[in-house]
Amino acid sequence: MEEPRQRARPGRTPAPAGRTSRPRQAEVARLAGVSQATVSLVLGARKQGATISEETRQKVLDAVRALGYVPDPAASRLAAARNNLLGVFSFTSTFPTDVQHSYYPFLVGVEQEAAARGYDLVLFTGSSTGGAGAAGPHALNRVRLADGCLFLGRHAPADELRRLVADGFPVVHLGRRDELEGLAWVGADYISAGQEVVAHLAALGHRRIVLVREDDEAPASTDREHGFLKGLEEAGLPGGPAAVFRSADPERDLTAERLRGWLDDGVTAFVAEETDTGDAWRALHGAAHFVGIDAPRDASLALLGSPPPDLADGPSPTGFDVPRPQLGAAAVRMLAALVSGEETREPLVACTFRPGSTAGPPPVRP
Repeated sequence: MEEPRQRARPGRTPAPAGRTSRPRQAEVARLAGVSQATVSLVLGARKQGATISEETRQKVLDAVRALGYVPDPAASRLAAARNNLLGVFSFTSTFPTDVQHSYYPFLVGVEQEAAARGYDLVLFTGSSTGGAGAAGPHALNRVRLADGCLFLGRHAPADELRRLVADGFPVVHLGRRDELEGLAWVGADYISAGQEVVAHLAALGHRRIVLVREDDEAPASTDREHGFLKGLEEAGLPGGPAAVFRSADPERDLTAERLRGWLDDGVTAFVAEETDTGDAWRALHGAAHFVGIDAPRDASLALLGSPPPDLADGPSPTGFDVPRPQLGAAAVRMLAALVSGEETREPLVACTFRPGSTAGPPPVRP
C-alpha cells in the first residue's frame, strides 16, 4: 500500500525524503566539514572579520542543497529585533572607568561613536558572570540583552565567543582574535609599529637588542614580538630565541644580574612590550634603575606602547602610541554594521611612533 505523502505546511519547506524534521544548521556544518559559525557567515552573506574562501563557501552551499536546508523564519525575525543597545563586556572585576586605566581611552572612542550612531551602551564586567577566568557554559548569556556586544580583554573565553558567533549574535572583539573562526575584530598594527621602533634603534647604531615580554600567547603580545623580530631581520641584526626574554613574572625574573650579563654580552638596547599589567616595562625600568643605567647614555630603552600609570610621570620612553580612541570607534562601527546585517571590514589602525627620550646612540666602550 502506498504511503500517504507528507503535506507541506504553508510557509514551510518540505523536509528531504526520509526525514520529518527541518534540517538544522549544525547538520549543514557536519556535512560540509566546517564549523557552524562558518555556515552562519556564508548563509548570512556577511564577513565577521574573517575571510571565507570560495571553496569553503561552495562546500556550505552544496551541503545546503543536499539537505534542503532553509533558515528558520521565526529565528530570523527574532534575530532582527533591535533595542538600539550595544553591549560592552570587559574581562575585569570592575568596569575600567578610571582615566588612568589602559582601557579607558578605548571606552572614550566607544561612547562617542555609539552616541553619534544613536545607540545606548550596556556595560558588563567579568564579576557579573562569575569572573573572566571562571566563566561557565552560560557566563556570557547576559550580553544578549543588547543587540550586539563588544569585548575587551587580552584573555577571553574562546568557547563562549564561538558559541555567540555560531548563534548569529553580533560580536566584535577589540584586539586581534583571528584564531577564532568567524569572530569579528578590530586591531592596531603592532607588527609595523614594532618594526619601526627596531628600525629606529638600528639607525642609531645598535646591533644587539633584547625584547622583554610576558609569557603568554595573547595576540597583541604575539604581534609585538613578530614586529620586533621582523625589524631585527630587516636590519640584519641577530634575532632568534636569544633576542626575546619571556617571563610569567618579569619583575621577579628580570634581575640586576641578568641585565648586567646582557650588557657584558654587548646588548646596548632593551625593548619591552606594553600590556594591561605593565609588568614587562616596570621590570625593565626597575632593573635598569637598580643597576644604575642612565638611558640613553649607558643603554637605550624602548617601549612597544605606553607606560603604566605609575611610571607615566618619568621621561617619555621611545616607542609608539596605541590609537585607543580610534580603535574603540572602529569597533562600534563594525558592531553597528553587523547588527544591521551589513558586510563590513575595518582596516588595522596604525600606531604613532613616539621619539621619546630614552633611546640614543650606543655607548662607546673601550
